Amino acid sequence: MTVSDASHPLDHPIWSALTTRQSALAEGDGPARRYPVAMTPFADMTDMSAKGFAALGALMSDQDIAVLFTPEPVDVPADFKVMLAKPGEQMIGMPKASSLSGTEIVTLGAADVPAMIALTELTKPGPFNVRTHELGTFLGVKVDGELVAMAGERMKPGNYTEMTAICVHPSHRGRGYAQALMAAVSRQIAARGEIPFLHVFSDNTSAIALYRRQGMEIRRRLYVTVLQKHP
Repeated sequence: MTVSDASHPLDHPIWSALTTRQSALAEGDGPARRYPVAMTPFADMTDMSAKGFAALGALMSDQDIAVLFTPEPVDVPADFKVMLAKPGEQMIGMPKASSLSGTEIVTLGAADVPAMIALTELTKPGPFNVRTHELGTFLGVKVDGELVAMAGERMKPGNYTEMTAICVHPSHRGRGYAQALMAAVSRQIAARGEIPFLHVFSDNTSAIALYRRQGMEIRRRLYVTVLQKHP
């Protein structure tokens, strides 16, 4: 795999984001780039060659992980170990309008980070670190002061913005929180002239069904590979 100037920005969303709208966040200026670890462990390379992996390894400590989103499965060299490798679906579209009667959607900030981390650790929507909220606007629903649902923005490749951390506390599901938050996040993305998209593991059929009901469609399959260097 080689990142081509002619490829669609969503075919290599991490590389595209780190070389366009989020280039100021990029660590590395050669064949490998990554986000600051405190934001997200996402990384990518211009190609999956020995040179690319060497550049990636130079950016990582022995404790770091790197998460790749690639159009094809990755052939990982022996100096890395694979922590996870599975397919995911990239979905795109404008979720239909949805509102919550009597429930306020609030903007989340630095003071909410402990609650945001606790909710993502419980619901496992994907990596969420202490600075992830700095990647874009995050919205939430609180019940009796407790954060019970949230969604926000993460990667920003080209004219696209990824919706992420779409999660609801198990005790508060079935109340339309996810749909309303997706609609609110997507509206703010569209208001900036951008196109919303998201990623979901291929085996998460319930989430894919929800996103389809909301009006999103699968654009393509990508492969998620989580790597760590061998010490």
